[in-house]
Amino acid sequence: MKKVLSFVLLVVISLSASAEMPSASGLQDIQSRWAQINYQQEEGDARTEAFEALIKDAEALVSREPTADNYIWLGIVQSTTAGAKGGLGALSYAKAARKSLEKALSIDENALQGSALTSLGVLYHKVPGWPIAFGSDKKAKKLLTQALKINPDGIDPNYFYAEFLFDEGDYQDAMAHLNKALAASPRPDRPLADEGRRGEIQALIAKVDNKLH
Repeated sequence: MKKVLSFVLLVVISLSASAEMPSASGLQDIQSRWAQINYQQEEGDARTEAFEALIKDAEALVSREPTADNYIWLGIVQSTTAGAKGGLGALSYAKAARKSLEKALSIDENALQGSALTSLGVLYHKVPGWPIAFGSDKKAKKLLTQALKINPDGIDPNYFYAEFLFDEGDYQDAMAHLNKALAASPRPDRPLADEGRRGEIQALIAKVDNKLH
């Protein structure tokens, strides 16, 4: 299946957004704004610019507090910005995301229930391979299965591994992981993330079901 620079990330944490945030954004601010931009803002230049502005705040947060959690979210924002921008112009964001997520792994690969592994796995799966970029399904599978070992019942690791399996043509196993993702416990403090992710799960279930029947 032809790969494109299209990232629908991941990943795991978001809160209800507010229109105005303080200049010194904390992690919850970053998560909240990411969720609002990713799930509620229409595609286009304004959306891309909103992600780019969020990168700057995430970078400032990492500079103040270089924790694994903060590096994970910097990587998530960079990855999603790559998807929003698209084309060859997205490569610099994708490479920056890989660096951020690898830094998070070097600090604590279990942080945020293995979210760095999930996010990096998605990145390797979604970006084109050599000679255009660094994509690798072999690395993607290794990272995504590692993430599932840390968080076997999580909505995000199951969804993204199902997406990988779908692209590999393994529809039965993809459906099994999608059902597991749907059965994941709700996250009361992350309703926007749950709503958006469940919508993506249902859309992929329809695609898998079409392949199976």
